[in-house]
Amino acid sequence: MSEFWLISAPGDKTNLQAWERMNTVTLKSNLSSNSKFHIPDLKVGTLDALVGLSDELGKLDSFAESVIKKIAQYIGEVMEDSKDKVQENLLANGGLKDKMKCLKIDLISYLTRFEWDMAKYPIKQPLKNILEALSKQMTQIETDLKTRSAAYNNIKGNLQNLEKKTVGNLLTRTLADIVHKEDFVLNSEYLITLLVVVPKSSYIQWQKTYESLSDMVVPRSTKMIAEDAEGGLFTVTLFRKVMEDFKAKARENRFMVREFCFDEKELKCEKEELMKLASDKKQQYGPLLRWLKVNFSEAFVAWIHVKALRVFVESVLRYGLPVNFQAMLLQPNRKSIKRLRDVLNVVFKHLDEVAAASIMDPGMDIPGLQLSNQEYYPYVYFKIDLSLLDCS
Repeated sequence: MSEFWLISAPGDKTNLQAWERMNTVTLKSNLSSNSKFHIPDLKVGTLDALVGLSDELGKLDSFAESVIKKIAQYIGEVMEDSKDKVQENLLANGGLKDKMKCLKIDLISYLTRFEWDMAKYPIKQPLKNILEALSKQMTQIETDLKTRSAAYNNIKGNLQNLEKKTVGNLLTRTLADIVHKEDFVLNSEYLITLLVVVPKSSYIQWQKTYESLSDMVVPRSTKMIAEDAEGGLFTVTLFRKVMEDFKAKARENRFMVREFCFDEKELKCEKEELMKLASDKKQQYGPLLRWLKVNFSEAFVAWIHVKALRVFVESVLRYGLPVNFQAMLLQPNRKSIKRLRDVLNVVFKHLDEVAAASIMDPGMDIPGLQLSNQEYYPYVYFKIDLSLLDCS
């Protein structure tokens, strides 16, 4: 994915000439790909209100970015067996024209061809209302994501726990899919069938010695019912009263008796639970993935509208009234980021000579301006980092 710079400068004649210079230099030197970013005529309100909105929009921007990142990452988790196809599922609504409303396009195309959604965010209402609508939308998406992911993760976790029991060696794994009723002597007052794990190297020794490990072992009662890389699972039938003695002698010979009581109902329940959880996971997968894709698109589109609002508000605060600015979207060449920044600072330094000088001299303080960690340039600048959506 890519990093984009959303910038703006006044739209008067002087600055339009500056735009032309910037375009010429950046394109000629292959510093960036540039396109106009269209923001409609929004209702300004009072400057005091704009100052408050600026702060709220900054918080909403960060929140929206975190939500779309969570959705993108969760799509990667859900598509566990197809992680290489995650990126192609991160799409945005195609556009506002009727024939494109159902079309999904890649995020870069949406960004470079951005159009304000007049139906969803009417521009005749106050900016505060648009902000509240966007905030409510993002909060609802995050809440739904938490609910849906918790339900799916619960099923997935329970299934994984059961599936873990089906792997491992014969000493630890579940026997539900291995043993059968016919392998055991059941409901006998005197006899019991034990399960013994025998190392592969000891098969011959087991066959020669199992009948003599203790008294009262039923002759020719052993049978191998399962085998893995390490050894085999054998049955042996003997009298209950010698069971502890047989176990002790078996241990001395490196034959491990598994503690197991055949319970047909319990084994059936375990099998059915495994099948039910696998079925539930499969049934939820499709609807969940569809919801994630739709709401990723919704959240991404809302996020870019938040960016557009931020540019509008900051441009009015920076350049004053009447509203007259031009927004531009730049996609920097990764190898030329510093050079591009220098070009922009030279072209637009007349907008704020002090800020431009401080950028050229990073050690210089600007009196009365507390920048903390926030980037400040002579022009309005916001970064849109789509690399945060990389799920690889």
